Amino acid sequence: MQKLISIDLKADFGFFRKPDANNTINLSYNMLHKPALLGILGAIIGLEGYKELDKDPDYMNKLKELKVGIEPLNHEKGNFQKTIIKYSNTIGYANEHANFLTEEATLIKPSYRVYLLLELENEYHSKLYKYLKEGKAEFLPYFGKNEFYAWWESWENGFQEYEEFEQVEKAESSFVVKTLIRKTNQPLKDQKEDTMFDFLNFDKEEAYYTYFERLPLGFDDKFKQYQLGDFAFTTFKLKPDTYFEGLYLIKGKNYYVQLH
Repeated sequence: MQKLISIDLKADFGFFRKPDANNTINLSYNMLHKPALLGILGAIIGLEGYKELDKDPDYMNKLKELKVGIEPLNHEKGNFQKTIIKYSNTIGYANEHANFLTEEATLIKPSYRVYLLLELENEYHSKLYKYLKEGKAEFLPYFGKNEFYAWWESWENGFQEYEEFEQVEKAESSFVVKTLIRKTNQPLKDQKEDTMFDFLNFDKEEAYYTYFERLPLGFDDKFKQYQLGDFAFTTFKLKPDTYFEGLYLIKGKNYYVQLH
């Protein structure tokens, strides 16, 4: 049995480290991505993390088939405010003759509505459903660093169940996707705008925008590095002939989410 739910994950701060850095400044992804989300969900139901460098963590093995969608909340046109936090590392192997100084571009009050398509016959999906609905966790979830603990509420919109939904290949009319979207046949940056956005069907009083970011999809099994994909978050309506893999209509809400 499939169950579509969402939770609103929040934290005071967040840092989803990018593997590349500019000198001593470490950068964070702006959006929560699937590998980080699976780690959070794994912590909630008590799955172990990294223990050996050449082996995938337990949460990845148990949850990698879970379909998820991510919608940013309380943001400025897709962006979260950031602040630079400076750290001094005095561990001996980090420096020889002086303290090693580093800086991190840290997200301020990041929050995301996370959609999960659960298969309740799966014991880990079933446990996720129970724990998220009851607001329980085995390990404290956090946004990238263990001092940036995360939470969700089990009231109001903190936890939602969607009784009527269906997967569709294409929408029947211009449509809105509430989550981050990804084109799997070619990068979004290579798409012609007139094949995707419906510029004839919009409210002139609204300030529409599109946010782009290249985000991790998973891990390369050989090199143990992130596999990246091109994502966008937009308030524009999309043309009905626009194809997205994993597109779901949430009936009654009259909007779509993309789950991958």
